[in-house]
Amino acid sequence: MFAILRQRLRQKNRTLNYPFAQPEISPRYLGRPQIRKGACPDSCTICADSCPTHAITLQALRDEEGIALDMGRCLFCGACAQACPRKAIVFTQEHHLASPARTGLIITAKTPETPAIHRNPKRNFSIFSRSLRLRQVSAGGCGACEADSNVLGTPVFDMARFGIEFVASPRHADGLLVTGPLTENMRVALLEAYEALPDPRLVIAVGSCAISGGLFEDVQECNNGVGNLIPVDMFVPGCPPNPWSILDGLLSLAWYAKHVR
Repeated sequence: MFAILRQRLRQKNRTLNYPFAQPEISPRYLGRPQIRKGACPDSCTICADSCPTHAITLQALRDEEGIALDMGRCLFCGACAQACPRKAIVFTQEHHLASPARTGLIITAKTPETPAIHRNPKRNFSIFSRSLRLRQVSAGGCGACEADSNVLGTPVFDMARFGIEFVASPRHADGLLVTGPLTENMRVALLEAYEALPDPRLVIAVGSCAISGGLFEDVQECNNGVGNLIPVDMFVPGCPPNPWSILDGLLSLAWYAKHVR
């Protein structure tokens, strides 16, 4: 017992004062992408050809936006940035990725460098500003998004200090946090979990698989994400998303958008 107490005193306070203090993220982390205006010539398709999930689309008329990158389909692998000889696409260290609207995940050369994605939710979530209980549903995920969601309960992130907790039953939850590409075997289970939620219920799609199907898009056994089955209130892109991105998305639903931004 005394050894445990000594070790705890030696570690001091391990919880970051987030969001007032920003986290130190690994320099290898690939966060919110930026597209340089005018850096992409009309005839170049290198970035689109290198993307394994077709997250990059070329504008049909080659307007001033040039290219568009869908973070909801992006794996944040960096293949496009590495392939582009003109460095038209750059992945920053910005971890604020979540958006209440699917269209908020589309990045073009016109997209501001500072994300303004927390200010226009489709619904008023003030009822959840002090308490948010979530049932996590793995809809065929590989375990990566699930692991980065579960780690939010550890002392470093400590999401419970914001009143956010995972619960065992959807009947005790305010919403669902869904990961995975929604395999056909999980379709009925997800619907039943959603129907068991008391009103007003909300849904958070975490990871590219849950948003668009990711690498499994258009696979017969999958349903291209949860948005085709149930309404989604918050999208957190990534493969997997950084835990800070997930926590930021959760706070965006209520407390973060109301008190910090």
